[in-house]
Amino acid sequence: MSSSTVQLADLGPITQLRAGRLPRRLVQLYVGLFLYGASLALMVRGDIGLAPWDVLHSGFIRHVPITLGQAVVLFSFVVLVLWIPLREKPGIATISNAIVVGLSADLTLAVLDAPHAMAARVALMVGGIVLCGLATALYIGAQLGRGPRDGLMTGLARRTGLSIRLVRTALEVAVVVIGLLLGGTLGVGTVAYALAIGPIAQWMMPWFLVDLGPLGRVGGIPEADPELLR
Repeated sequence: MSSSTVQLADLGPITQLRAGRLPRRLVQLYVGLFLYGASLALMVRGDIGLAPWDVLHSGFIRHVPITLGQAVVLFSFVVLVLWIPLREKPGIATISNAIVVGLSADLTLAVLDAPHAMAARVALMVGGIVLCGLATALYIGAQLGRGPRDGLMTGLARRTGLSIRLVRTALEVAVVVIGLLLGGTLGVGTVAYALAIGPIAQWMMPWFLVDLGPLGRVGGIPEADPELLR
């Protein structure tokens, strides 16, 4: 592996801020987080199956009187507990993700009506999946820390040596099962999301992964290494 390979850096929150290119990285972070929440709402309005984590959220809100976005926020903090054994390092993106994604999802749901035509619903489903892959690559690539769910994904990838694609798919399948047990709804969109989101995010990651120079090559995941992108 070349030492010049751009990597997903494993940095603490202070080092993340001092790593440079901060204005570009902050814009990329918050655009990505907003688009992430919007992508979840697109799939909800498509009504052909929710994203796997939202199968869990939708099952949970059957028992607790909160919105989907509020459930996203709540479970974000629950997932952070799982970071402890993985020794993941939080950053601005960690807390921002826990809050912004849920707010964006509820905001998008408030302004987006559900279409009746099947073609429009399919378009929302496909658009939601692709948009979520783009959003994931944007905010993780900003190198300001991972959100709770994606921090779990990257932490497991780092500790096990498995690809992000494989770890992401395994996590999505697991939360779907739990969501179904809680009464969440499974659909074609759920299966498509679980199978496609890992490859899409991993394919797009090199486009947006900000090079932090030497800081980004110490203890990181070489996202742009073709050997790990297969």
